Amino acid sequence: MSRDPATAAVRSTSRPLRVGDLLLDNNIITQDQIEKALAYQKDRGHNKLLGEVLVELGFVTPEQVMEVLAEAYDVPFARVSPKIADPKVIETLPREFLEKNTVLPLFVIGGKLTLAVHEPANVFLVEEVERLTGLQVQVVAATVKDIESTIQAYLPNANIFVIDDLVEDLREDELSLVERQIADLSDAEGAATDSPVIKLVNYLIYSAVHDGASDIHIEPGDNALRVRNRVDGRLYNKMTPPHQMLPAVVSRIKIMAGLDISERRMPQDGGITVMIDKRQIDLRVSTMPGKFGEKVVIRIIDTRNAMASLEKLGFSYKMLESFRTMIRQPNGVLLVTGPTGSGKSTTLYAALNEINDESVNISTVEDPVEYSVNGINQFQVHEKAGFTFAGALRSLLRQDPDIVMLGEIRDQETARIATQAALTGHLVLSTLHTNDAPSAVTRLFNIGVEPYLVAASIRGALAQRLVRKICTHCKDEVDMTPQQKRTLERMGDAGQDIETLYQGTGCAKCRNTGFAGRIGIYELYVPTDEALDAICRGAGLQELRRLAAQQDDYQTLREDGLEKVKAGLTTLEELFTATAA
Repeated sequence: MSRDPATAAVRSTSRPLRVGDLLLDNNIITQDQIEKALAYQKDRGHNKLLGEVLVELGFVTPEQVMEVLAEAYDVPFARVSPKIADPKVIETLPREFLEKNTVLPLFVIGGKLTLAVHEPANVFLVEEVERLTGLQVQVVAATVKDIESTIQAYLPNANIFVIDDLVEDLREDELSLVERQIADLSDAEGAATDSPVIKLVNYLIYSAVHDGASDIHIEPGDNALRVRNRVDGRLYNKMTPPHQMLPAVVSRIKIMAGLDISERRMPQDGGITVMIDKRQIDLRVSTMPGKFGEKVVIRIIDTRNAMASLEKLGFSYKMLESFRTMIRQPNGVLLVTGPTGSGKSTTLYAALNEINDESVNISTVEDPVEYSVNGINQFQVHEKAGFTFAGALRSLLRQDPDIVMLGEIRDQETARIATQAALTGHLVLSTLHTNDAPSAVTRLFNIGVEPYLVAASIRGALAQRLVRKICTHCKDEVDMTPQQKRTLERMGDAGQDIETLYQGTGCAKCRNTGFAGRIGIYELYVPTDEALDAICRGAGLQELRRLAAQQDDYQTLREDGLEKVKAGLTTLEELFTATAA
């Protein structure tokens, strides 16, 4: 087999070239930067190559590193994207091989395969590709990011959409190209694959993720179409596309979510996985027919939230120590309570991450699975198939778990199995919908769990809410109004201790809202022996609250919130809005 000159150049190199020297010779970096990178590499003791460390420190870009390597090995440098790759050629090599070696077949011309690689010096890899394909290989150098994103875009059955490249050229005037009324299904399906519609949907997802939104609402009205994003718990108008685009936009979303585009009279639910900035984002899609067309809500599940540590959630020092003690108990029931959207799942995942190690078997039963976490066994219930919370938990207890997390305790059977599991040596974490922490106990009574079982198994309950944080870029002191002073005085010592209030004046960083991000306020209830005796005899909520208030370290949601108001993290108005119930 004849050899391509570019491939031959790779093979003629007698020894690996040093990236640092190449970058120095091309005046891209300085000797001082190399020394800093080497010291950084040594201090952290990781196995990253020097080029990777230089990129991590921001001294060079991946493209600059790859360009000098390509020049040194006498191969072309290419900016690879889904636009230039041939999907049929990509399929000539197994997906596992492409991902393991980070290579990408681009196209075949005249019996010669052009192969994008990120290691131009890897002679053996080129020979392996020639053996597998039976084609002569011409090498081009490309960055890892470009190769991986193109693989994710085109591999069959990957079920992942890479949307970065599809939004980079989006212009507002392109959004008006689909102006005609969609009259029938075939037109809707065709319009859903038109470039302007694809770019619009991708832009909506892309911008929502970058804005930190938790949900996208696509809402049809009478001759109007509104798109709103939920950011920090509040809905904001994003754009108003032409109303005629609704059928095509909904069809595009259904195609991405694997839903039936011909079904418009019944609600549907599905899921999408997208890649944004080399990061996987899961989306949950819900459609519902309305008077003026189908309404679509897309829930954004950002896996970064699953990696949040307990320190970043907003616990006070004492409460964090108490909560850590609770989650390291060998057995018992620990409940996290609050309304929908109060961050209960984030808290539970943060707790699981903290106690997750190879010595324990952690399993979850969820509906649906919020985040995928390495080292944890996760199971999703399927009510229609008979795989319920109670059934899943009953089967799971035969799988030798140490720690079990239930997405929610919904019924008497699940609650009884959970308490019995706690009594037989398992730590059970779950959620309930209650207004405060002591109410979790009485809710178990109401569900049908015997008081003596609750008293024997309960280790504690954590109530929580989310409040918006004052934007740090426009934060300013404000004069306390007479009404605010009277309100604080009525709240006792916790309120009278506050002398200064803060608010955000509004800036570009916070979309002129004065708020950016959210933080939790918490109420941790750890029953004392006296409280457990009361629980055992089925005490009412008022008695449990009275006994809790007698504990020195007990704080209500509002008292914890006032600490955050005093620290200038949030406002009084936010606190009272979150704790109104």
